[in-house]
Amino acid sequence: MPHATDLPQALELIARGADEVLKREELEARLKQGRPLRVKAGFDPTAPDLHLGHTVLLNKMRQFQDLGHQVVFLIGDFTGMIGDPTGKNATRKPLTREDVIANARTYEAQVFKVLDRERTEVRFNSEWFGKMGAADMIRLAGQHTVARMLERDDFAKRYAAQQSIAIHEFLYPLVQGYDSVALEADVELGGTDQKFNLLMGRGLQEHYGQKPQVVLTMPLLEGLDGVQKMSKSLGNYIGIDEPAIDIVNKTMKIGDDLMWKWIELLSFDISIDEAAKLKAEVAAGLNPRDIKLRLARELATRFHDAAAADTAIAGWQVAVTGQGDTALLPLQDVAVPAEGLRIAALLTAAGITPSNSEANRKLRERAVKVDGAVVEDAGTTFAPGFEGVLQVGKRNFARVRLVAA
Repeated sequence: MPHATDLPQALELIARGADEVLKREELEARLKQGRPLRVKAGFDPTAPDLHLGHTVLLNKMRQFQDLGHQVVFLIGDFTGMIGDPTGKNATRKPLTREDVIANARTYEAQVFKVLDRERTEVRFNSEWFGKMGAADMIRLAGQHTVARMLERDDFAKRYAAQQSIAIHEFLYPLVQGYDSVALEADVELGGTDQKFNLLMGRGLQEHYGQKPQVVLTMPLLEGLDGVQKMSKSLGNYIGIDEPAIDIVNKTMKIGDDLMWKWIELLSFDISIDEAAKLKAEVAAGLNPRDIKLRLARELATRFHDAAAADTAIAGWQVAVTGQGDTALLPLQDVAVPAEGLRIAALLTAAGITPSNSEANRKLRERAVKVDGAVVEDAGTTFAPGFEGVLQVGKRNFARVRLVAA
């Protein structure tokens, strides 16, 4: 545990990047007790793979661990079968038990890329809800009214629009709140879209005679587009199991303004004070690319290792400068018909020209190379089985392997 004199630093680290800390004075009082706090965050296993957006909460959990606290990584195998209605404009289809179990296994395998295994308690909320009978669940449902549930923004909007709300969706906030009772949580973390559910936990803990948890909400991480929340369905995400080269390449494509938010929410290596200094240096003329590259290296190292990160950075340098070993470039599979693709169509399919007409223009300019050799003939065709490096201009590369469509 941190010494009492470190309390201001601990509070500063805990508050880093947070949207709200409710109630900060309660958190400070608990920290002063000098005991490890039980810090809970729940994850519904709705998809098998985690992305950087999920790690915003994991990073905050790790910061609590570094301060000497115990975190509870709660897998909502029971709530996952209800389906979290948060942010949805329609009833979400519940997962099957088989889906939940399969996804939960992959969660357990991935979270320890961020969390300290020794200070992590992995729990499943079916442990207590599996023992509840219908009467128990009805008693729990009696803790809140329909009017109170309709205060939740997404429910209110759906009700006003005369869109259906299933009865079981009203159970979700209560079930999530009861998790805090079962775990005797001191602190619960969640996204800003989870605030209603997190506060439900405070209320239920008071009802069951427990001291209400502190609620800490974290902002939602914008994805690669810099606009929408990071999401696999939108394709604007970086998965933590992606190859290191992809983590680096994608990170280097984010906007300079978004980079600062990513640093605040995702970086352990760049402190709050250093981030402020770097921001001032960028304003004075420092190339933000150097800072972004440092962030990309940190993320690739965290989810792989330092050697993989170094190789990925080298591969990125090859793609940007045209210098170095092209074997370090990421290998991408491109599906082509059995008869093959002409060079212009291949360049477009590989993503290094925006259109076939632009590719043909580059061919006429003798700006296209395959494995270092200039290609001018627009009729040149490449069939499944080909593997090599495509180049357009001095800095546009793609290492491809052609597979049968």
